[in-house]
Amino acid sequence: MGALVGKTALVTGASRGIGRGIARRLAQEDALVAVHYGGNETAVQRTLDLIAQEGGRAFAVRAELGVPGDVESLYARLEDELARQGAGPEIDILVNNAGISGSARIHEVTPELFDRLFAVNTRSLLFLVQRGLKNLRDGGRIINVSSASTRVAYPESVVYSMTKGALNTFTLALAKELGPRGITVNAVSPGFVETDMNAEKRTTPENRAALAAWSVFNRVGLPSDIAEIVAFLAADASRWITGQCLDASGGSRL
Repeated sequence: MGALVGKTALVTGASRGIGRGIARRLAQEDALVAVHYGGNETAVQRTLDLIAQEGGRAFAVRAELGVPGDVESLYARLEDELARQGAGPEIDILVNNAGISGSARIHEVTPELFDRLFAVNTRSLLFLVQRGLKNLRDGGRIINVSSASTRVAYPESVVYSMTKGALNTFTLALAKELGPRGITVNAVSPGFVETDMNAEKRTTPENRAALAAWSVFNRVGLPSDIAEIVAFLAADASRWITGQCLDASGGSRL
């Protein structure tokens, strides 16, 4: 049996990239995984198929984030799907991975870009956690996917970096707030990872080499690199870790 047998996890933004890797890894540890996605039916079906092929259990939950009613819609559908699975409305693990990027230096930032990134990456996350505390069992886990751009200056995406800085502060405050319930709250900060989000930065061997050079291991990260860390934080072995932001950038810019 896996380390998460009998546990239920919700992973937001799990149809592709890092989120898909996390969903697969938690399912490999025998968690029942709710795979949240915004609307890409092909991508989410691929995630579900991979989990099934690996002997795991998962189901999809569709909800667009950053729009009115997003959080209530997500949890209503989550609870309906859990009931169909013969499970209660409770969850044990909440992984806040959903997010959008937006490359823009300070002179390129628009109010529309600022509002959109904060709506999805920060506002939705806060209220998703607030509402989710009704479902999250005592002793549960909240894991937020942040970014190494909170440690290493990355002016190419200044607003995106700001949203992740807010997430780190939220992680710290929430860890203290939820300590009495035995809930741990931590963040994981990837560097460059092979996902659709940065695919345009890897279009040539030269560009790929430049990204790889950020890490002391001279390679671009894989979703599985991040998923392994999240799986550890989701398990009982991490019970004495909370309020932390774990750098998962492969030693970028040390």
